Amino acid sequence: MKPLAFTNQAAQQLYNQYIDRCRKVVRLLPRAEQTECLMEVNSYIFEYVSSRSQADESASLVAILDRLGPPEVTLKEVVAAKKVDQAVRTFNPKHVALALLLNFRNGIAYVILAVLSLFLLCFPALIVLKLIYPADTGYFRSEHRNDFGFIGIRGAGQTEVLGWWFIPLMLVLGALCYGLIVLLLRLVRRK
Repeated sequence: MKPLAFTNQAAQQLYNQYIDRCRKVVRLLPRAEQTECLMEVNSYIFEYVSSRSQADESASLVAILDRLGPPEVTLKEVVAAKKVDQAVRTFNPKHVALALLLNFRNGIAYVILAVLSLFLLCFPALIVLKLIYPADTGYFRSEHRNDFGFIGIRGAGQTEVLGWWFIPLMLVLGALCYGLIVLLLRLVRRK
């Protein structure tokens, strides 16, 4: 990759520092993919700076680097995705382990999102079941056991505790799940 040349010394130094940080982030990738990622970043910088006036290279460079964000954050997702592709292509245990490690946080977030989405679907279904089968749906307690949801066959001595308050509880829990899903999606998107 051919580095960009700036007439302003401060802009050149800032560019070199940013590209060095990018190199450190993509060093886990094979050489060809490292070059591809660096060329992509380089092209974004070149297109933005060349579309602005040449009089203020430093300001243009600072603006595009601010838009791109820190490479440790911006390129992290790209490196993780490319490592997964490499692991799938090569079946090398080292690459598979590294891909799993790099995608671990996103994996956990998506598992939590899946569970919350499942709950979000279950709560309205439980409301409908409470309306259709009120004696078999709810929160049941006995001395040694607690059951929640739709219970076709109840144990001896189990009584339904919430009654019709089960429906507002499901609405509140559904709203909480929805809020958590939106919050988690924002957190995942921000990273």
